[in-house]
Amino acid sequence: MTGDIFARKYIEEIHFPSIQGPWIIQSIDELKEASWIYPILTFLQEGILPEDPTVAVRLRRQAANFTVINGELYKRSFTGPYLKCLPPSETNYALREVHSGIFGEHLGGRALAQKVLRQGFYWPTIKHDALELVRKCNSCQLHANLTHLPVIEISTLQSPWPFAQWGIDIMGPFPIATGQQKFIILAVNYFTKWVEAEPLAKITEANAKQFLWKSIICRFGIPAKVITDNGTQFTRRVFTTFCKDLHIHLVHTAVAHPQTNGQTEVTNQTILKGLKTRLEKAGGQWSDELPNILWAYRTTARSPTGETPYNLYFGTEAIIPVDIRVPSHRVQTFDSNANDEKLRHNLDLLPEVRDGTILKVAAYHQRAARHYNRKMKPRHISVGDLVLHSIEAAGKGPQRNKLSPLWEGPYLVAAMVKPGTFKLKDAEGKMLPRTWNIENLCKYYQ
Repeated sequence: MTGDIFARKYIEEIHFPSIQGPWIIQSIDELKEASWIYPILTFLQEGILPEDPTVAVRLRRQAANFTVINGELYKRSFTGPYLKCLPPSETNYALREVHSGIFGEHLGGRALAQKVLRQGFYWPTIKHDALELVRKCNSCQLHANLTHLPVIEISTLQSPWPFAQWGIDIMGPFPIATGQQKFIILAVNYFTKWVEAEPLAKITEANAKQFLWKSIICRFGIPAKVITDNGTQFTRRVFTTFCKDLHIHLVHTAVAHPQTNGQTEVTNQTILKGLKTRLEKAGGQWSDELPNILWAYRTTARSPTGETPYNLYFGTEAIIPVDIRVPSHRVQTFDSNANDEKLRHNLDLLPEVRDGTILKVAAYHQRAARHYNRKMKPRHISVGDLVLHSIEAAGKGPQRNKLSPLWEGPYLVAAMVKPGTFKLKDAEGKMLPRTWNIENLCKYYQ
């Protein structure tokens, strides 16, 4: 097993005594006296008590729950027959046989302790020992259930100014549309929630680079930060070098943890829902409907900001078809001469609107964090620990069958990129290429 490889690799073998002799070798009788059974058995058989009066009183009260049958110590049980008392040398065998022996079913710690009691055995630390054995069982760890509760507090991303921070993602595949298009590359601005999207026939790093240049940099300027997933179109040399040359801070999300780029994931769902509801069965026309979906998104107020992306971008609200078909007040009272002046006034007031938006977004993030952290179940992992990672998160889900484990490893935590995100090494000391979020890791016990 991989765990044995780690044990041989990271546990030093000492070939000479670290403490010089002479050594004291305990006899079997001395080891017996060290057992918890011996003082009780000696008192019940011979009436001998320890010299310490406090210890003697405690032993006398404790012995009332025990009896001696054929020279062996038994404990009186509240739920069944007498329980045979096992010395420390036999407790580990009893637990392992019940847990993973021929009739074992890899029970949890509490259930394992109860089953050992029902089998007629007892020792004072039975529950603690059972929990420790289950925690360190290799099979139990590899087949442990996946946890879906948050294990670390949510950290929100704040954009310092409009169009400074963008999230980019790929959607698809969709039904093949005109020009063999079946993917969408999409970018969301974290401040204004403005969306740019473009249909693609292929997902390549050249297409990703061209989209970043044409749809973002040429329209909104060079961003300070771009957040993407771990797709090869974003991690290979062409795209990463392009961002580095323009001093764009490129951030990749952790493996199977899209929450790092949560704004883009939420927008993906909104765009996808809009396409579904508009097209119904005519799926091949999605590329023609995409501009309409983007227009609807840009002219709808978003919950975090309380404003439409169009207003935060241009400083005024857009005229939509309903304003023409059923004329609104501003359409009816439109004056082309006064309109230009009022638009300039709106631009003068736009910084104040954006400052207010920052406060609204911060308040929204606080509410979301309180709701998210309420269900948090902390998990602590540090550099140097051995961990397992989720097989499904590693992209090996299709290779699994019903008997396959849910976790893979162990791996060594080599470095912490940021709280909750780690770099891992395999048994040969090779660094895994991507970062891993703590939600897809669990600690491995040897």
